[in-house]
This record gives sequence, C-alpha cells and structure tokens, in this order.
Amino acid sequence: MADKTLGETQEWVVTGMDCASCAVKIRTAVERLPGVTDVNVAVMAEKLTLRLEPGTTPRDKIEAAVVKLGFGIGATKAAKAKAFVLPGAKVEEPAHDDYARHDHPDAKVNVMITDEGHGAPGHLHDDPADKGKEWFQTGKGRLVIGTGLLLAAAWAVKLLASEDIANWAFIAACVIGVAPVARRAFAALQAGMPFTIEMLMTIAAVGALFIGAAEEAALVVFLFAVGEVLESVAANKARSSIKALADLVPKSALIEENGRTREVAASELQVGQMIFARPGDRIAADGEIVEGTSGIDESPVTGESIPKTKVPGDQVFAGSINAEAALRIRVTKAAEDNTISRIIKLVEEAESARAPTERFIDRFSRIYMPIIVGLSLLVALVPPMGFGQDWDTWIYRALALLLIGCPCALVISVPASIASALSAGARRGLLMKGGEVIEAAARVTRVAFDKTGTLTHGKPAVTDIVTLGSATEAQVLAVAAGVEGGSSHPLALAILRRAEADKITALPSREAKAIVGKGVEAIVGDAKAWVASPKFAMDAGALDGLGLRRATQLEDEGKTVVVVYRERQGLGLIALRDEPRADAAEAVRQLRKLGITPVVLTGDNPRTAAAIAGGMGLAYRAEMMPEDKLEEIRKMSEAGGVMMIGDGINDAPALKQASIGVAMGSGTDVALETADAAILRDRVTDVPGLIRLSRAAMANIRQNVTLALGLKAVFLVTTVFGMTDLWIAILADTGATVLVTLNALRLLRFNPEREG
Repeated sequence: MADKTLGETQEWVVTGMDCASCAVKIRTAVERLPGVTDVNVAVMAEKLTLRLEPGTTPRDKIEAAVVKLGFGIGATKAAKAKAFVLPGAKVEEPAHDDYARHDHPDAKVNVMITDEGHGAPGHLHDDPADKGKEWFQTGKGRLVIGTGLLLAAAWAVKLLASEDIANWAFIAACVIGVAPVARRAFAALQAGMPFTIEMLMTIAAVGALFIGAAEEAALVVFLFAVGEVLESVAANKARSSIKALADLVPKSALIEENGRTREVAASELQVGQMIFARPGDRIAADGEIVEGTSGIDESPVTGESIPKTKVPGDQVFAGSINAEAALRIRVTKAAEDNTISRIIKLVEEAESARAPTERFIDRFSRIYMPIIVGLSLLVALVPPMGFGQDWDTWIYRALALLLIGCPCALVISVPASIASALSAGARRGLLMKGGEVIEAAARVTRVAFDKTGTLTHGKPAVTDIVTLGSATEAQVLAVAAGVEGGSSHPLALAILRRAEADKITALPSREAKAIVGKGVEAIVGDAKAWVASPKFAMDAGALDGLGLRRATQLEDEGKTVVVVYRERQGLGLIALRDEPRADAAEAVRQLRKLGITPVVLTGDNPRTAAAIAGGMGLAYRAEMMPEDKLEEIRKMSEAGGVMMIGDGINDAPALKQASIGVAMGSGTDVALETADAAILRDRVTDVPGLIRLSRAAMANIRQNVTLALGLKAVFLVTTVFGMTDLWIAILADTGATVLVTLNALRLLRFNPEREG
C-alpha cells in the first residue's frame, strides 16, 4: 500500500553502503522508476531521499529495487533514528514511535530486508542486525571466515591427499563465495547497469572454473571478500565520526516548572522552557543563560579547547559541558534545530554537493568500464582466432584484465577524501557545504574580511559623547536610544546599553527605518530624528565645520562616530570602538604565509578602517556600501579565487559573489543556511585553518587518483603480457581500493590549526 504523502519528499535509511559507487548504483536504479525525481543518496548518513509523484511508483516498489541490489532499507519518521530489525524478528515498540512500516502507518516496527551481496563496484553488504558488531560477527565477516576455512581445507587436502578431491573443495569455496555476488550482478543488470564489479567478478570466477583454474578462482573470491571487509571497516570508521556528534546531546534534561524540576527526554524540549544544568552536565539544548555564571566547555561542539565563562544573557550550545556552577537556561531552539543537529544535517547534505573532480571521475568511469570490457574481449578472441594462440591462456589473461580494470579505487578516491575532510572540519567548528566548496577554498588566492564582528568582536562600546549646541549628554542619549530602539545592529545595541547603564529612558519613537549604509531615522516625540554617519549629517546640514573636526579627531583614534540630530540641528556625537580580536593579527600572518593576500572591506570611515587594519598590516577599502563590496569582490575574482568572510546578512551579496562565502562566529543560524561555509568559533585563525584543511583534502585526492590510476596502468600492462595471475589482479583491485580509503581516512586526524 502506497504512502499517503507521495507528493512530499520521501526518506529512507539504507544500510550496507560502503562507498560512492553504492550511491551511484542505488541512484541509477531508483531514477528509472516512474514518478521518481530529485534522488539523493548520502553514504555517510545512510539516507535515500527523493520526490515521488502521486499515483506513480508505490514506496514498496522503490524499497524492493534497493533490496534487490543487496542493501537494507527502511522508512523513517525521525531522520536521526538508526535502529533496524530483520523480517520476522520479535521486537519491542521503539521509544517515541520513531519508525513506522511504509505500508502500515500505525505499525510498531520498521522492517528492514537484506541479504548479502554488494552494490556497484563490488562489495557485500552488512545485515542491519550487524550494526555495532565486530567485523568477524557480521555476515560479511562470516563469509570471509567460511570461504577462508574452505580454502585452507582444500589446500590441506591437496598437500596430504588427492588433488581431485581438493579441486572439488576449491570449486565449492568459489561457488559459495561468488553466489551472493552473482545475485547482485544480475539484479544490477536488470536495473540497467551491466558494467559493475559484481558482473566482472562473476564472469571472472565462472570463467576460471571453466578453464580449470578452480584454485585461483577460489582464491580470487576469498581476496575479494577480504577487501570488502576492510573497506566496510574503513567506511564505518568515517561514518562513526559524524554519528558521534549526535551522541553529544544528552538523552534527557531537567526542566523547571513551578519551582520544581522533572526529567524529560531532550528530544521533547520546547522553545521557551527552562532547563537546569548541574556542574558536570552536558547541556541538553541550545539556549540562553537566565541565571548563573559558569565556565562552559564547548570543545565537543566547536573544538575550542579552553572553557568560556558565560553569564546571564549569553548563548550556549547543546552538547557543551557545564564545568563549574549550576545554570538555569531558557531553551531557544527545538532539538531538531539545535546547533549539533544542524551540523549533522549540513554534513549529510554536503555529500550530495559533489566536487567538480568527483563529477568528472564519475563521467570518466562510465566510459572507462565499457572500454575495459571491450578490451578484455579483444584479448580473449584476437590472439587465438587471429594468430592461433592457446584459448585457455588468453581467456585467462582476459579474465585477469577484467578484474584489474575495475574502477573501484578511482571512483572512491574523491568522495572518501571529501567525507573525511568534512568530518575533520565539523569536529573543529569548520563547516563546508560539500566537495565543491572544498575545491574552491583550496584555490583561494585572496581573502576579503568584513570588519565588524569578523576582525573585531562585533560588540562595540560607547567611548565618548560630545554635545553640540545646547543639548546635554542625557538628551543626546535619550534621542539616540529612541531612534535605535528596535534595531539589532551592533552600534545600536551599544548605544542602548550605554543608555541603560546611565539610567537614561529612551524617548518614545515610531516609524523607524534604516538608511542603508548611512544610518537610521525615526519620529522621536513629534519630530524626525536621525542617528547617522558624519558625512550624511554634513549633507543634511546638521553638522558644522567644528563638529566635523571633532568627529575626525575621534575617528583618527580608531573609533566609529555617529551624529545624533534633528532637522538641520545637530544634538551630539557618539563615538564607539569595537576592539580587534586577539588572534586577528596572527590570522593575517598565517594567511600571508599561505601565499594569500588579505584585505578589509568595510562600510566604516577611512580613518577608523586605517586604525584597525593598519595595526594588522592589512590593506583596506572603506565607506563601502553593500553594492560596492559586491563590485570589489567581482574585480578581485578576475585575478583568482576569493574568499569573503562576513556575518551572512549585511554582506550577503558579497558572500554570494565570492568563490566561497564564509559566515563566522555567533551568526550560526545564518551561517548554516546562507553561506558556503561557516566557522562556529569566534576565531579569525580558523580562516587559514579552513584553507589548510581544504588544501590537504585536495592533496589527498590527488594522491588517491594517482595511486588508483598508477596501479591500474601497471597491472593492465603486466596482465596483457601474462605477468599477472587472477589472484594478483583481484588483490591489486581491492588492495588499491583499501589503500585509497585508508589514505583518505588520514584526513580525520588532520589538525587545521597546525602550520606546516
């Protein structure tokens, strides 16, 4: 029975995927079904998502297509649920009814169907019940052990007894090992994919049996299975680094209601509820501290090793550790929207944003496989038919060529490195939306910084209030606070904080509106008032020469100055200063060491920009409107890749125009939604760190591609000249795949903070 929500995006959990080839196979099979569009397969997240048109293909037919390829599949109602059971298994009702069978909305279990075998290019899949087990406890592991024992027994019989009996043992080991592979091969053939490693493996094994090479056929099947186990272990290691993020959030939380606390599931927390975090507790939700001061260890979320002291009004992340004192925290985000959930979602979605190199290799492998099959046919037929050579010899070489030619290692070379880089970055608060972003970041030659909130803390404070005419400081602050009352701009918040500290009540105001790049106006009392830049105030006739000279003096001190005035009547100047981040100068040094030219693009005045940028040795462009930043990024892009670092809102046009736009720091929501990448920690040194990680990933990809193609080239030649046996052929293929995967996993240990 089809799902009632066929018009919506459908989602499944799929088990047994070890590499990008698995995703290609599932995608190809499912895309052929009527009404199926927008197919995405995320290997690390083990998810299949697609859009299904009403009245076309039932969900159970989609699931059957995936099952035939040798994968386990089950429909979910909760995207993060990962529990599976086998058909016929006796199970208890899952907590919170996370699962429902696709054909029974009220069912209490999620049925998974699987058998052994593998997807494209080759591999046997895990039984869902094998999750969390050691390799030798899994179906794949048992197959390796079983065929290995048969192989060992056959060799023992060969040495101690009859070669004829041993030959039958080798045949048995080969048939048992190749049977699940053959099933997958013919399933792929029915799905329109004839050129898969399963098919090549089946042809090679059966062909070897027919020409009397049973011993080598059995050894080939055994080595193939061993390679699959190693690849599965490697894939699970990479996958676990992302899944471990979900375990950072505690399963329960203490909520406070009517002066009493009670324990509830963290997944049920609602925005606005009050939770209680004891010393040593992991914080259960993103929220705002209402009461208490404590050191918060955010290293599980952002990788920041030094605890931060947080006070009432500060934001905290779910999964961070309350190190010192009890806290009362107001929940600001539901469980599915907290920072960790969004990081996980971002990394999962990044898998579908494939790098240009990956797309090229996919296209190349589609042409390459038929060429290898055609070449193998020529090797098998031409020498015997054209030159009277021995049939068995050349068929044997053709079979070896088939195995050598499999592009497993090449296909996995890019996505394995990308997945590892994404995982390594996510653990350190460096988030990138896919392989394309990694490639762009690696090619960057210039970095453009916004000033406020990026190179500076983004929390300016009022340093001077200068009155003009007969106005008093209290009057200047009262009018300014009235104009800025509804604004969230950092300068506005600084003015409001100063008014509150001086116990100045803001004058009532209405009809406030921003004048982009110039200031804010509102009706305060019964007349219009403005808080604007000195240049705009001069043009409006509200600032005379004396006032302008005083504003210039303040700007020379590195302060930002705004003028508070009414119609052609200046009331006063307010000077604010936003201190540079402590690591900003170090970040600039590291960027220059990487051969990258940094520059500041700011809407501030030239004197303030010079005071901030000059201390770091940075070039700057001042008094830039959003459209000016956009044009400057466009010009810079003509000379190479440009990275723009901003807050993700005011700098949105420039962020989009840049080769890669990076949102930084506390603007986490915007960072995860609008920019190409995000830096969760308020550290400018994470900018060169992100570039180092991207360059390391691209270097790793080049190593993998060279390794994969190099081994293929060597063994293709040795095979044609009869220097490579079947077992060497399969060892070269699976060995290259494992080597490429293990090389990619090295990125998981890469430290972007380390120079060199």
